[in-house]
Amino acid sequence: MQKLEELDYKKILICLTLYISSLFAANTLGIKLMPFLFGTHLSVAVFSFPIVFIMTDVIGEVYGKKMAKNFVYAGIISIFLFLFYSFVSMITPWAESGLWAKEGYNLIFSVSIRFSMASLVAYAIGEYQDVISFFFFKKHTGNKYFWIRSNLSNLWSQLIDSTVFMFIAYLGVMPIKTILLIIIPWWIYKVFMGFLFTPLSYLGIRLLKGKNNNANYTN
Repeated sequence: MQKLEELDYKKILICLTLYISSLFAANTLGIKLMPFLFGTHLSVAVFSFPIVFIMTDVIGEVYGKKMAKNFVYAGIISIFLFLFYSFVSMITPWAESGLWAKEGYNLIFSVSIRFSMASLVAYAIGEYQDVISFFFFKKHTGNKYFWIRSNLSNLWSQLIDSTVFMFIAYLGVMPIKTILLIIIPWWIYKVFMGFLFTPLSYLGIRLLKGKNNNANYTN
């Protein structure tokens, strides 16, 4: 077992930045829906959210289950803080000089609050399941076949995340049929994107391990 060195902390910080940035991009930009195949819809979050799940797999592969869980905890705290700041911002009074932006601001951020609440619950459940599933499969595959355990854990956790998020975010706003028409293609597309990003995952693992290609870390 190797201890983390200063270079490892820098790499972890960069990964955490990418992780949190992708998470917030999904939460704030994901309001927008775009048309997809056969009358279905996709949230633009499909471009950023697969990075979130892939990153915990990569971090877990290199630095272990504890570090992967730390990333999940960091994401939960970040979303919770965003919810708190959004709530405070919404209830504070407007100055007359800023009233021109009130309608659009309230519309966007009131929706973002609901999206963030949905994301907090779905993220906590989905990401935690992703970490558990990943290390369950790793127990049976050893240090080989990262792509198998990564995509299998992604398949299960993305379904949970997509279902929980969409029902909290859109129930009462859209018909259940429409919600299902969003969940199914969104889940399939995120899983597909995760599969396409697998070579990037291997690149990330290689960059994180550096010369210590077989390194196992205690932190």
